[in-house]
Amino acid sequence: MGNSAAGECRVGSWTDVVAVAAGNVHTANNTGRSHTVGLRSDGSVIATGWNGDGQCDVLAWRGVTTVAAGWRRTLGLLKDGTILAVGRGSEGQCDVARWRDIVGLSCGDWHSVGVRADGTVLAVGVNRRRQCAVEPWGDVIAVVAGYMHTLALRNDGRALATGDQTSGVCDVGDWAHIVQLGAGSYHSVALTTQGSALAAGDNSHGQCEVADWENIVAIAAGSTHTLGLRVDGTVLSTGNNADGQCTTNNWTGVKVLQ
Repeated sequence: MGNSAAGECRVGSWTDVVAVAAGNVHTANNTGRSHTVGLRSDGSVIATGWNGDGQCDVLAWRGVTTVAAGWRRTLGLLKDGTILAVGRGSEGQCDVARWRDIVGLSCGDWHSVGVRADGTVLAVGVNRRRQCAVEPWGDVIAVVAGYMHTLALRNDGRALATGDQTSGVCDVGDWAHIVQLGAGSYHSVALTTQGSALAAGDNSHGQCEVADWENIVAIAAGSTHTLGLRVDGTVLSTGNNADGQCTTNNWTGVKVLQ
C-alpha cells in the first residue's frame, strides 16, 4: 500500500521473504521517491524502487541476517556482525565498514544506528540535532531511527531517546514495559508487554492516536502514519492516508515472522 511512483510497492512477485525494510523519508515537497528491500530466507537480498544512488544494488549480497533502509541507502547485517552498505553516503551515513559485533541496526533519513552485542550503540551520519549522540547508552537491545531522532530499547523495558526535541518526539522517559519501538519522521511509537501502544511527538495527521489499541503484537511507524498488527492477524492504522498507506482494513492473516 502507498505511493509507488518509483516502483517501491512492486513486491507482488517476491517469494521466500522473511523481512522487509522501507526506505522511508520525511514528508516534504522535495521528497517522494523511495525504495523497498526484502531479505530472503537464504540470506540474499532483493530491492525495488528508486535507485538513483545505487541503494537497490543488493543482488550480490549473501549471508545477510537483517536489512535496514533509509533515504537513498540500504544496510545489511551479516552473520559475522559486520555491515554492508550501498547508496548515498555523502553525509557519512554509510561509514559502517569498521563496525563489529553488531546485532541490530536502523536507518534514519540521514543517519545510521547499530546496537552491539555488549549493549552499546554506534551511530554515523548527520548529527545536527544530536541524533547520533548515543555514546553513553548501555544495556540496549534494539534501536530505531527517525528523521532527526534515535530511540533505543533497554533490556529493562525502558526507552532512551536523543535528537530533535521540538515536536516532543523524544518524550519517552516515562515509558515502561516496552517490547518494541518505532520511529516516524516526527513521532515515536511503542508496543508494551500488555499489547497496548504508546505514542509521542507530532500528531498533526493523527499518527499518535493509538491509545485505544489492544491485542497488538507488532508496531511500525512510517513518516506520518502508524501501523499495529493485532493478535488475530488484522492490522490497525492511523495517520496520513494520502497515498492509501493506511488502507489496511481488509488485511487478514498477517503474521510476525520469527
